[in-house]
Amino acid sequence: MNFEKLTLRSVTARPVLVPLRRPIVSKVGLFDQWPMILIELATEQGIVGRSYLEPYLKHAARYIVPAIHDLADQRKGRAIHPIEDYQNGRRALNLIGYEGVSMIAVSGLDMAAWDALAKAAGMPLAVLLGGSTGPVPAYNSNGLWLTEVAGLADDARALVAEGGFNALKLRLGRDKLADDLAAIEAVRSAAGADIKLMVDFNQGLSLGDALHRCHALDRHGLYWFEEPIIYDNLAGYAQLTSELTTPVQLGENFFGPRALHQALSMGAGDYVMPDLMRADPILAAPFELKDGFLMIPNRPGAGVEWDEDAVRRYQYDG
Repeated sequence: MNFEKLTLRSVTARPVLVPLRRPIVSKVGLFDQWPMILIELATEQGIVGRSYLEPYLKHAARYIVPAIHDLADQRKGRAIHPIEDYQNGRRALNLIGYEGVSMIAVSGLDMAAWDALAKAAGMPLAVLLGGSTGPVPAYNSNGLWLTEVAGLADDARALVAEGGFNALKLRLGRDKLADDLAAIEAVRSAAGADIKLMVDFNQGLSLGDALHRCHALDRHGLYWFEEPIIYDNLAGYAQLTSELTTPVQLGENFFGPRALHQALSMGAGDYVMPDLMRADPILAAPFELKDGFLMIPNRPGAGVEWDEDAVRRYQYDG
């Protein structure tokens, strides 16, 4: 395996604001537009690594983009070594904390660096990291929000049809247990009794409410309970995990491997799900979906390119 040595020349970070076909309605807020930060890491050898961040809040780009540029300026003219650069980036920002903006900025550069290295090696990033390309089972989470129960059936049918999905994610945490039960029934009636149904509370419950609600739903054959309580209450997650039959899912809001290690050591969940981010209209080549599988492409790098017309249309100043 031959690797071309890469030297960092420059980094650009462009905020874009993408309109959502299905607005997000959840316990964490209402969003009809989705912010992203598109990162390009240019090397002296002409290879460009790409990555993107989804910071949830439109104005977060004001803080994240300068942090990315500051980190990149320290590395200009140096060889790209993602593992070493990741650790150095964290140390450079440790006085303001390892989480939040610090970790997001470091991670954006880290992903772009790995993309560049995989391109230099002429290999898909998955293969470079020891995996393989091909189909990966997927579920559709781009809908079934905390909206009126009457509209969930049509939403479920549309989500299944988008890629032949046999698994969907439904948001729960309505004011009444009966309404959550009605939402589950509406989705299953529309998508079929065999549909795998993950449910996500988006951290919307107190521990007491979560224990009551999840115990009440524990016999309904759900695939997992995702983030019923605030993400950093690991003792609460450990209690839920020990008491419930349905697997408990967390990890979408972990900042780095230390939080993951702590959760696992405490028995704070059955599944962990680091946020891998989603494809959207900015991407020139979103991955193919077929029969409920995401088809990982066999091309160098992470497989991500930009649709520059869409970038120009949705770019904003942050």
